[in-house]
Amino acid sequence: MNSRRTFLGSLLSGTLGLLTGKSASARAEGTPSSPALPVCHEADICVLGGSATGVFAAVRAARLGARVAIVERANGFGGVAVNSLVNVWHPLFDTQFERKIIGGLTEETVARLQKRNAVDIYDKNRSVWAGFNSSELKIELDELVVESKIRPFLHTLFSEPYYESGNLTGVIVDGKSGRRIIKARVFIDATGDGDLCVRMGFGSRLPAHPQPPTMCAHLDGFDLTRCNNLLAEHAKEYNIPQGFLWGLDIPGTHSFMFAGTRVYNAACAEADDLTAAEIEGRRQVRAVMDMYRRYADNAGTARFGLTALPSALGIRESRHIDCLYRVTDDDALYGKRLPDAIANCSYTFDLHHDTETGHAITFRSLDGVEERYGAPGAPPEIGRWRPETAENPTFYQIPFRSIVPKGSRNVLLAGRMFDAEETAFSGMRVMVNMNQLGEAAGVGAYLALDKDISVDQIDAADVRKTLAAGGSVII
Repeated sequence: MNSRRTFLGSLLSGTLGLLTGKSASARAEGTPSSPALPVCHEADICVLGGSATGVFAAVRAARLGARVAIVERANGFGGVAVNSLVNVWHPLFDTQFERKIIGGLTEETVARLQKRNAVDIYDKNRSVWAGFNSSELKIELDELVVESKIRPFLHTLFSEPYYESGNLTGVIVDGKSGRRIIKARVFIDATGDGDLCVRMGFGSRLPAHPQPPTMCAHLDGFDLTRCNNLLAEHAKEYNIPQGFLWGLDIPGTHSFMFAGTRVYNAACAEADDLTAAEIEGRRQVRAVMDMYRRYADNAGTARFGLTALPSALGIRESRHIDCLYRVTDDDALYGKRLPDAIANCSYTFDLHHDTETGHAITFRSLDGVEERYGAPGAPPEIGRWRPETAENPTFYQIPFRSIVPKGSRNVLLAGRMFDAEETAFSGMRVMVNMNQLGEAAGVGAYLALDKDISVDQIDAADVRKTLAAGGSVII
């Protein structure tokens, strides 16, 4: 597998060199690329990737006065929350529900959705705070972008960085109008896979054991408990991998968001693996449905059926970019206070294992409890990952340093490619936490612009102060 990927990487690098007339290394060193292409827009800050994370980065920067452009390859904003149908945002409170630790645009957006009965709030539930209608969120993010006077580029794919005099001054994008250049002074990579950072030559790594992706689906007439029991008996018959079933009702509808598939051995930052994973995920959805139709008691009478598939696989993990600081497992598991913290988290550490090793998922809580799940329908194995203590941390933090790529002058990142060790990442990766990274990147980009400094010179204290002034919870 590794040799195949090395070969594919070499082939891709050579092909890009032929297409541009320049090698990847030359481009990384700052050689001007495709100077004949038209410049279609100039901004202060350009955000690549229109997930909620990317949108929140753009909105925070725009509200501070920056001229912002945002580039998204899909037909709308929302990323995993919309395109992958994952309609859950986790709690904004500490593990004891005594202290609010998350605010900002996550809280504001949910309040906006409540006006249209497009969200359900779950009180004191460690797994979910808000269950939302993904389609309504898609429209709400449109409104946030338009209200903030952000220049949107939809159906637009980031292709490569654009350099002038050795400096990154733009990005080359592909869309219906052909190849064009968007110029800016500061850039935020919110692509999920660190595409800008990697193509600029910044250090990155693929995890040894990436968490497998999931293909979600919207189903009518579906009972999750019944399906869980059926999988315990019939999963092998339908070639359904061991996993962990979960899901949530979709507000304002009679449909259920089902998330029970998992695609093993998928390196989703690579095109061939991503293609295969998308197809395998859909096969698994159909396999679950076929099993349910055949064996569920209500399948013959209830209006059971598939009402929607996502436009993108739900990717948990792909690349990580080497940043000024790598969040350690101990930082997270023991709730270490970090002086440059820009995000607070309380979600349980949620390790989806990358192979069928007898356990599909392991949950680790800040109180030291560990739960290991194997086959659907089977009870978990409960133990401890550390001895019991009199007091336990109730939240953990992500520092600003973990979104500043090493060697970067005018690029910040926001999203799942931030720098963290395996267990720390497993809890930090969820959307309410990535939303906070987006807001911090937007504020950081504005401060770099306003003070005319490189991103590695940004004072985290200024970021924290500005975030707090904009409604974020800073501890």
